[in-house]
Amino acid sequence: MPSSAETARVSAPLRSPWSHVAQAAAALAAGMGVGRFVYTPILPLMHARAGLSAGAGAHLATANYVGYLVGALAGILVPALVRSPALLRASLIALTVSLAAMPATHSTAVWIGLRLLAGVASAVIFVIAVSSLHSHLREHPAHLSGWAFGGVGGGIALSGLLVLALRSVADWRAAWWASAALTAILAIVSWRLRPEPAPAATAAPAGSAAGAPALRTRRRFGVLFASYTLEGIGYIVAGTFLVAAIGQSSPGWIGSGAWVLVGLAAVPSSALWARLGRRWSRPGLLLVALVVQAAGIALPALIDGVAAALLSAVLFGATFIGVSTLALAAGAHLRFPRSVALLTAGYSVGQVLGPLAVTPLLRHGYHQALLLAALVVLTAAAAAAVLRIGYPHHGVVVRQGAPVRRPAPAEATADADGGDA
Repeated sequence: MPSSAETARVSAPLRSPWSHVAQAAAALAAGMGVGRFVYTPILPLMHARAGLSAGAGAHLATANYVGYLVGALAGILVPALVRSPALLRASLIALTVSLAAMPATHSTAVWIGLRLLAGVASAVIFVIAVSSLHSHLREHPAHLSGWAFGGVGGGIALSGLLVLALRSVADWRAAWWASAALTAILAIVSWRLRPEPAPAATAAPAGSAAGAPALRTRRRFGVLFASYTLEGIGYIVAGTFLVAAIGQSSPGWIGSGAWVLVGLAAVPSSALWARLGRRWSRPGLLLVALVVQAAGIALPALIDGVAAALLSAVLFGATFIGVSTLALAAGAHLRFPRSVALLTAGYSVGQVLGPLAVTPLLRHGYHQALLLAALVVLTAAAAAAVLRIGYPHHGVVVRQGAPVRRPAPAEATADADGGDA
């Protein structure tokens, strides 16, 4: 006969995973959509009304990305951090305060410090939220995690709408205060998010085969790592300067409106790419997504006008989270040790290098910077094309100690269908 505990588990109603999805989406919207990316639509206002130079604007962006790298490395080196609800809440508070404090000064040095703090807090929030999703939604369909990652796009859209509404009636200070208020609301929604539980003791997995297969895996992962790092360099240039670039050749509201479109296109993109990854080769899909993203980044630099700007926003928004989804899933499928952590670190380093690489070009406007970013993303696509050659389309998944062979596109979705924005 079943035990009383088993009976209780059977009779207890199943908790809907959507509440967890909503809390994680709110955390990602706060940490990434607002905390990291609200700077993009506010940057033109700070150029025009706060005396911020193009070079100083790039330095503020770099400081934020350095902070993000520090926070991501902390999560890798001290795994217990990702299981701390107190740290999640402290990071949400620190992020809100860092946004609210931006209008309190005109000092570039203080702004750099605040954006550095915001980067650290954003990374901690991201790592905790993603770890929570992967642990608590492991047995649920992969598209649920995809919708949670859509919170990044939702945060981008909401913050873009705020800046768009305020730009004609208030100044850059009000935009920062409004973004802090939005972050506080999202923090309240995500306040009770359950982090990843402590891992249970498990038997060590069987060792991988030595020799040529292990060497091939290292080479394939090296190509994937190069592709994803290059994507970090290229995408962040557009993620930082796209609104300002569009504003140079279009009416003022078009830049902020385009950023709202970026967010709206990003909301369903991760779930969509996750579904496609169950049917087609991930390296092939990664190649397609990177080529489409490169076209979206280059478009406003090559063609003036509202239509080109809006199409650029849709193409960029529909791919930048999807690229992370596909790359992390491909790394997990290769079964390379700590693949997600290593890919995230490479991506973060790329985000630090991106603004620094294009700073010398900004004295001539943003078009040259966008063209260089598009070229870098195309190079990432070329690496994805190399990865596609000989990619193992079948692999072994270990479940409860028994190896099971199954098609590659359906693997690793529970562990890696999320991404770093």
